[in-house]
Amino acid sequence: IIDPTAFGGLLRVIDGFQGSFVVLCALKLAPLFFVRIGELRCAKWSEIDFEAAEWRYFITKTKQDHIVPLSTQAIYILKELQQVTGDFEYVFTGGRDTKRPMSDGAINAALRRMGVDTQKETTGHGFRATARTMLHQRLGVERAVSEHRLGHAVGDSFGRAYNRTLFLEQRRDM
Repeated sequence: IIDPTAFGGLLRVIDGFQGSFVVLCALKLAPLFFVRIGELRCAKWSEIDFEAAEWRYFITKTKQDHIVPLSTQAIYILKELQQVTGDFEYVFTGGRDTKRPMSDGAINAALRRMGVDTQKETTGHGFRATARTMLHQRLGVERAVSEHRLGHAVGDSFGRAYNRTLFLEQRRDM
């Protein structure tokens, strides 16, 4: 979904989700974080820093450390969720086993239960494409900034050896 009106409709559908509170929180945070669903569902409380308003973790796919700035809305959702899963390792605990993360199909299953066609409309992973497209097309965010926010390995002519830019302030504004 790359149309702001259609995306707003999806967010309203998510607000009305009637399933698990843990899955609801994941559905609300996915469009705020722009991370891969596997990274989201495996988030650990030890990686969340409320004081710095950051989630810091290692991306196994790109083999790099990553920082997700936490918006006021994200912090509110996480603090609500912490009351439910804060005693466990994972932010998004499994429905049957709280020692494990939420299942890899939970987000897409929830979208389907809400009437979203995950073949034609969007998937949990689709929040990344929505973010990337709307940030560039609608808001004019520089490609390098949005690519960093997505956790992509961003190359340049000098390589990572010389370019250590994180665009953290720009990503906070985003």
